[in-house]
Amino acid sequence: MSTAEDMTGEDMPWGEVAPEAARKLLVAAVEAFAERGYHATTTRDIAGRAGMSPAALYIHYKTKEELLHRISRIGHDRALEVLSAASARGTTPGERLAAAVSSFVRWHAGRHNTARVVQYELDALSEEHRTEIVELRRRSDAVVREILHDGVAAGEFDVPDVPGTTLAVLSLCIDVARWFNTGGTRTPEEVGDLYADLVLRMVSART
Repeated sequence: MSTAEDMTGEDMPWGEVAPEAARKLLVAAVEAFAERGYHATTTRDIAGRAGMSPAALYIHYKTKEELLHRISRIGHDRALEVLSAASARGTTPGERLAAAVSSFVRWHAGRHNTARVVQYELDALSEEHRTEIVELRRRSDAVVREILHDGVAAGEFDVPDVPGTTLAVLSLCIDVARWFNTGGTRTPEEVGDLYADLVLRMVSART
């Protein structure tokens, strides 16, 4: 599985998805959902992109929603893994926050198609699947909130509203997936460094 340092490029490995046909359909779905949106994409669109017949999709996924859930679960697991691993780096809250933001932003920029689907198609999931994914999002929230609490307790951050600031930090990072363009002037690493600096300024970090 990719680590926090290996998060650039749009070629998500999807190694846990098997067999190969199921993986090809999932990759095709990511491309279609990112380009057209979940509701505007048909199973025929997905199968066509994968070079298969529409009937082939139902061999591996019962519904289009099940396919979205698989993408969303893997994507949220990966994003949480990146955030959690990065938050453990550094000895001070400022170092931990900078590492967490930089890595989280790099993931959303380097995997912008996947991240766009994962983060912005939540309402298309069934109630059961949405509840599962929301719990993963709460865990991401908890990672950032803990760093902010530690920074305030250490006198390193000036954050009167930790929950609100946590939401602002995560929203800033996630929104990168909406606008990032591989043909732009900045790399995922550059955007990650920029956002890490912005967030440290946001919390009035004292170094």
